[in-house]
Order: sequence, then C-alpha cells, then structure tokens
Amino acid sequence: MSNILHSPDGRPDVLVHVATNVRRLRAAAGLSQAALAEAAGVSRRMLVNIEKGDVNVSLNTLDRLAEALGVAFYALVAPPETPDAARIDEVAWAGASTDSQARLLASKTAREQVELWSWSMAPGEVYASDADPAGWANMIVVLAGELTVTLGDDRFVIAAGDFRVFPSDRPHRYANEGDMLLRFVRNVVY
Repeated sequence: MSNILHSPDGRPDVLVHVATNVRRLRAAAGLSQAALAEAAGVSRRMLVNIEKGDVNVSLNTLDRLAEALGVAFYALVAPPETPDAARIDEVAWAGASTDSQARLLASKTAREQVELWSWSMAPGEVYASDADPAGWANMIVVLAGELTVTLGDDRFVIAAGDFRVFPSDRPHRYANEGDMLLRFVRNVVY
C-alpha cells in the first residue's frame, strides 16, 4: 500500500497540510470525527491521528476521506490558503530509497476531459494559439530548457524542473527563446 511516509527529521509538510485540511473540511461539513470516520471507512482512532498529523496515512485512505468530505484529493494535501489553489508541489509518496518519490505538482478539476501532451521545441520555435473556451486550463512541466509563455498581456518563463497551471481562455503563445532544445509536458484540462 502506498503511504505518505514520515521523514527521519520530523513530519513532512504534507502531513501537516492534511491534518489542517481534514479538520477544517470536517468542521465545514458539520461532521463529527465518528461520522467522518464511518463515512470514509476508517477507524475513529485513525482519523484522530490524521487530524493530529501523527500517522503514516495511505493514499487510499486519503482518497476515501476526500470522497466522504465531497472534495477532490488535492483539497486534502494542498497547503492551506494558497493563492494558486491548483499548485500543490508536495511529496505525496516516498519509497525506501531517497531517489523514489511521487510529487503531486498540481491538480485541476476537469468537467469533461484531460489531454496529455509531450512537446519539444528547437531554439527559436514558436507555437501560437487562439483562446480556448472559458474553463479550460493548461498544466505545464518543463523537463529541459526554458519555456516562455505569453498569455494575453502577461508573459512568464517556466524553467526546467518548474511548472505552472494557468487558464487558457486568452490567446496564448509558447516560445523557445533559449539556445537549447526545450522539452515539456502539457496537460489541457477542460
């Protein structure tokens, strides 16, 4: 079973986020710990420990809690009160080796479909797009190089190893203004 693991130096931030978010969402739903535990199919003791941030919780358990609370998974693991609700950027699973981890970068609710794209652009290449319909979003992770995005009047650069989530309901443009091959992964969410 996949777990959010405790680090030897203390609790990972994501366990603190989960504890805070579960308590807040349970209270907002007007549920007691016993009622939420029963709805999610977990013991009350487990829920108490989750709300304290003192338990090695499985991703499956978090899925069940999210469903019982009527929220998406990311609502439990996201840093509370972040300005960009789609940006999570937290380790959600760690293996026995320090090289093994799953990092939940971002999450966006989709009404209909998600497209997964793998892009590469040579230096000087540009891709321009008309505005997508309202409610569409792009989730981009840059693997190599730097991606320059122009979104309406806004312009920003996403460097290798970084990511960005943004609405695509304005004309947008992707450019490789660098001198090396640009590679990135793009999800279109709608």
